[in-house]
Amino acid sequence: MSNIKKYDNKPVKPGFENLRIWKSAYELMLRIHEICKLLPKEERFQLKDQIERSSSSVPDNIAEGYSAYYFKERIKSFYVARREATETQNHLRKMSGKNYVGEEISDGLILEYEGLIRGINAYIRYLREKSRQREF
Repeated sequence: MSNIKKYDNKPVKPGFENLRIWKSAYELMLRIHEICKLLPKEERFQLKDQIERSSSSVPDNIAEGYSAYYFKERIKSFYVARREATETQNHLRKMSGKNYVGEEISDGLILEYEGLIRGINAYIRYLREKSRQREF
Protein backbone atom coordinates (compact mmCIF):
# COMPACT_ATOMS: atom_id res chain seq x y z
CA MET A 1 0.00 0.00 0.00
CA SER A 2 1.30 3.42 -0.97
CA ASN A 3 2.23 6.03 1.65
CA ILE A 4 1.24 8.88 -0.69
CA LYS A 5 -1.71 10.77 0.68
CA LYS A 6 -4.58 11.30 -1.72
CA TYR A 7 -7.39 13.80 -1.87
CA ASP A 8 -10.38 12.97 -4.07
CA ASN A 9 -8.39 9.99 -5.39
CA LYS A 10 -5.60 12.27 -6.67
CA PRO A 11 -2.08 12.41 -5.25
CA VAL A 12 -1.53 15.55 -3.19
CA LYS A 13 1.20 17.82 -4.47
CA PRO A 14 2.41 21.18 -3.21
CA GLY A 15 0.93 24.27 -4.84
CA PHE A 16 4.25 25.53 -6.17
CA GLU A 17 4.43 22.48 -8.45
CA ASN A 18 1.57 24.02 -10.44
CA LEU A 19 3.67 27.07 -11.34
CA ARG A 20 5.04 26.95 -14.89
CA ILE A 21 8.22 28.67 -13.73
CA TRP A 22 8.82 26.03 -11.06
CA LYS A 23 8.21 23.22 -13.57
CA SER A 24 10.62 24.81 -16.03
CA ALA A 25 13.28 25.44 -13.37
CA TYR A 26 12.97 21.88 -12.09
CA GLU A 27 13.30 20.34 -15.57
CA LEU A 28 16.31 22.53 -16.37
CA MET A 29 17.93 21.55 -13.07
CA LEU A 30 17.52 17.85 -13.87
CA ARG A 31 19.12 18.37 -17.29
CA ILE A 32 22.02 20.31 -15.81
CA HIS A 33 22.66 17.53 -13.29
CA GLU A 34 22.70 14.95 -16.10
CA ILE A 35 25.23 17.01 -18.05
CA CYS A 36 27.39 17.33 -14.92
CA LYS A 37 27.85 13.57 -14.84
CA LEU A 38 30.00 13.99 -17.95
CA LEU A 39 32.35 16.60 -16.48
CA PRO A 40 35.95 15.62 -15.76
CA LYS A 41 36.86 14.70 -12.18
CA GLU A 42 39.03 17.79 -11.75
CA GLU A 43 35.87 19.92 -12.01
CA ARG A 44 34.07 17.89 -9.35
CA PHE A 45 34.48 20.45 -6.56
CA GLN A 46 34.57 23.53 -8.75
CA LEU A 47 32.40 24.04 -11.79
CA LYS A 48 30.27 20.91 -11.25
CA ASP A 49 29.50 21.83 -7.66
CA GLN A 50 28.78 25.46 -8.54
CA ILE A 51 26.40 24.77 -11.43
CA GLU A 52 24.60 22.01 -9.57
CA ARG A 53 24.02 24.32 -6.61
CA SER A 54 22.93 27.33 -8.66
CA SER A 55 20.59 25.27 -10.87
CA SER A 56 19.08 23.57 -7.79
CA SER A 57 18.63 26.89 -6.07
CA VAL A 58 16.29 28.21 -8.79
CA PRO A 59 13.35 25.83 -8.14
CA ASP A 60 14.14 25.85 -4.42
CA ASN A 61 13.73 29.62 -4.21
CA ILE A 62 10.60 29.57 -6.36
CA ALA A 63 9.06 27.03 -3.96
CA GLU A 64 10.18 29.05 -0.95
CA GLY A 65 8.78 32.27 -2.41
CA TYR A 66 5.49 30.63 -3.25
CA SER A 67 4.95 29.67 0.39
CA ALA A 68 6.20 32.91 1.96
CA TYR A 69 3.53 34.73 3.93
CA TYR A 70 4.78 38.30 3.66
CA PHE A 71 4.98 40.05 0.30
CA LYS A 72 8.57 41.26 0.72
CA GLU A 73 9.77 37.76 1.62
CA ARG A 74 7.95 36.33 -1.37
CA ILE A 75 9.44 38.85 -3.81
CA LYS A 76 12.92 38.44 -2.33
CA SER A 77 12.85 34.69 -3.00
CA PHE A 78 11.92 35.27 -6.63
CA TYR A 79 14.75 37.80 -6.99
CA VAL A 80 17.16 35.18 -5.63
CA ALA A 81 15.76 32.58 -8.06
CA ARG A 82 16.35 35.02 -10.92
CA ARG A 83 19.94 35.68 -9.83
CA GLU A 84 20.64 31.95 -9.50
CA ALA A 85 19.25 31.35 -13.00
CA THR A 86 21.62 34.01 -14.34
CA GLU A 87 24.52 32.46 -12.44
CA THR A 88 23.65 29.09 -14.01
CA GLN A 89 23.76 30.72 -17.45
CA ASN A 90 27.27 31.94 -16.68
CA HIS A 91 28.38 28.47 -15.58
CA LEU A 92 26.96 27.02 -18.81
CA ARG A 93 29.01 29.54 -20.79
CA LYS A 94 32.12 28.44 -18.85
CA MET A 95 31.36 24.79 -19.58
CA SER A 96 31.13 25.61 -23.27
CA GLY A 97 34.30 27.73 -23.17
CA LYS A 98 36.20 24.84 -21.59
CA ASN A 99 34.80 22.48 -24.25
CA TYR A 100 32.97 20.32 -21.69
CA VAL A 101 29.68 20.76 -23.56
CA GLY A 102 28.98 21.74 -27.13
CA GLU A 103 28.11 25.31 -27.92
CA GLU A 104 24.73 24.23 -29.31
CA ILE A 105 23.76 22.55 -26.02
CA SER A 106 25.09 25.45 -23.96
CA ASP A 107 23.34 28.08 -26.10
CA GLY A 108 20.08 26.12 -26.01
CA LEU A 109 20.09 25.86 -22.23
CA ILE A 110 21.11 29.50 -21.82
CA LEU A 111 18.17 30.48 -24.03
CA GLU A 112 15.81 28.30 -21.97
CA TYR A 113 17.08 29.96 -18.79
CA GLU A 114 16.46 33.34 -20.44
CA GLY A 115 12.84 32.32 -20.96
CA LEU A 116 12.65 31.19 -17.34
CA ILE A 117 14.03 34.54 -16.17
CA ARG A 118 11.32 36.31 -18.18
CA GLY A 119 8.74 34.05 -16.55
CA ILE A 120 10.09 34.88 -13.09
CA ASN A 121 9.92 38.59 -13.96
CA ALA A 122 6.31 38.19 -15.08
CA TYR A 123 5.43 36.41 -11.85
CA ILE A 124 7.07 39.18 -9.82
CA ARG A 125 4.94 41.74 -11.73
CA TYR A 126 1.85 39.63 -11.04
CA LEU A 127 2.65 39.53 -7.30
CA ARG A 128 3.25 43.30 -7.20
CA GLU A 129 -0.07 43.95 -8.91
CA LYS A 130 -1.84 41.58 -6.57
CA SER A 131 -0.25 43.36 -3.59
CA ARG A 132 -1.36 46.78 -4.89
CA GLN A 133 -4.93 45.55 -5.29
CA ARG A 134 -5.00 44.52 -1.64
CA GLU A 135 -3.94 48.01 -0.58
CA PHE A 136 -7.09 49.57 -2.01
